Amino acid sequence: MNRSSRMALGGFAAAAMLLSACGENDTGENGETDVSGDNGTSSLPQLTDTVAGDEREVIMRTSMGEIHLKLFPEQAPKTVENFLTHAEDGYYEGIIFHRVLEDFMIQGGDPTGTGMGGDSIYGEPFEDEFDPELVHLRGALSMANSGPNTNSSQFFIVQADSLAPELESQIDELVESGEFDEEVAEAYKEYGGTPHLDNGHSVFGHVIDGMDVVDDIAAVDVDQEGRPDEDVVIEEIEVLD
Repeated sequence: MNRSSRMALGGFAAAAMLLSACGENDTGENGETDVSGDNGTSSLPQLTDTVAGDEREVIMRTSMGEIHLKLFPEQAPKTVENFLTHAEDGYYEGIIFHRVLEDFMIQGGDPTGTGMGGDSIYGEPFEDEFDPELVHLRGALSMANSGPNTNSSQFFIVQADSLAPELESQIDELVESGEFDEEVAEAYKEYGGTPHLDNGHSVFGHVIDGMDVVDDIAAVDVDQEGRPDEDVVIEEIEVLD
């Protein structure tokens, strides 16, 4: 899928502004994401809850439970390195989810807790890393930013479990015209997500266990800006070997 076809979903771009750093998958009994599909032959690496040899796994321990994620260093090497180094250095410990929007996403990674802070490991904002195999399906781990190539430490997890009817209609039209990948379109329609964020934010991971925790966080009471009334804290991010 090319950049222009994704950006044709621009009618929903206003929601993406909520992810500025400046400003339904099924779940099993333990909350694991079941996205393998009927035949398990999808080319999309997000559509499996296993961790391949070239992927990394982390456990995000929050005050509301654990979220297990796999990361994709082959497709997003700088983004994954940034996240893993911060995790290993304890950078994210004690940081809150400062913006929570149910049926959309949960956002954290800012040590100031304001949505205005955060630094990359590179000493400056770093470039976006887009890969056509990584999209904003429900459960995607992606970078928050304030525009192109402004990545630092903030990230979000997509929680939306369905598409708005008008968005699904736009995708169908783009598939019919050959401007949108059919496999990606079917994945969005089956699992939900936020396709209007593709090619605007760098997807670098996916939830493989604990979507029930993401849903619980998304459902907390928040103020008008989406800040939880009671802090939801990232206690630790453990990097598994």
